[in-house]
Amino acid sequence: MGGNYSSLIMIALMVVVFYFLLIRPQRKRQQEQVQMQNSLIPGSRIMTTTGLFATVVAIDADDVILEIAPGVETRWVKAAIGRVLTPVDDVEGDDAKSIDVADVVDDNVMETVKPQAEGQDSQKK
Repeated sequence: MGGNYSSLIMIALMVVVFYFLLIRPQRKRQQEQVQMQNSLIPGSRIMTTTGLFATVVAIDADDVILEIAPGVETRWVKAAIGRVLTPVDDVEGDDAKSIDVADVVDDNVMETVKPQAEGQDSQKK
């Protein structure tokens, strides 16, 4: 009889832990997301869940019209809005666009590629 109660207590404890570790934080994130989507106003800079940066032009019940480039507007569902950008986020986003690929290439990668190519040339001779 005592074994039955201890297993029921363990199951109940697991359910409580599961609730506090998974369900409650997820609900909180969902509420914050809905609150953020409902607080959108025209002119807000946003980032969609797919990483597209845009400006809110108009808001309907479940849709928003986003300007992704000057004169280019698209319609999205509100759920696709990932976050509203602050001026600091917006500056970082603009800096990310202006990175040159040559700046990203690591010199060490080039050094490891060159000896292999030279070694292949000497093997052909």
